[in-house]
Order: sequence, then structure tokens, then C-alpha cells
Amino acid sequence: MANSNSAKKRIRQIASRRLRNRYYAKTMRTLVRKVRTATDKTTADANIKEAISIIDKLSKKNFIHSNKAANLKSKLMKHYNSLS
Repeated sequence: MANSNSAKKRIRQIASRRLRNRYYAKTMRTLVRKVRTATDKTTADANIKEAISIIDKLSKKNFIHSNKAANLKSKLMKHYNSLS
């Protein structure tokens, strides 16, 4: 167990950051899944904008690597454009 005040504060910071990171990751995965499982453009339309937006935000914060973000967006747009 932590003894110093700075160590206790560090534990609190890590816990809050872990929760925030889990929220970001889960939100991104859910939106990507919604776009990939969409069968027509009307349902995928709103989801693709939201998914690309959050992918860009996470890439900007270095939560995910910029190349991974580019690959995700590319694959999502490829799937979106193939829908009729």
C-alpha cells in the first residue's frame, strides 16, 4: 500500500484515467461495430460521422496511433461506400 501522499494521489489519478480510457475505447469499438454491421446507408450514415469523429479525437490525444486511426477510417469508408 502507498505510504506517501504523492503515491496515494498517483493511485487516484491512475484509477480515474483508467476509467476514462476504458470509456473511450468502448465507445470507439461500439461505434465501429455499428457501422460495420449496418446493412444500408441510411442506418450507417449518422454512425459513420460519429465514429470518424471519435477516432480523430482519440488519435489527436495519442490514445490510438495515427496510422491505426487512418486504417480504421479507411476500412469504415470502404465498407460505407460499398453499401447500397
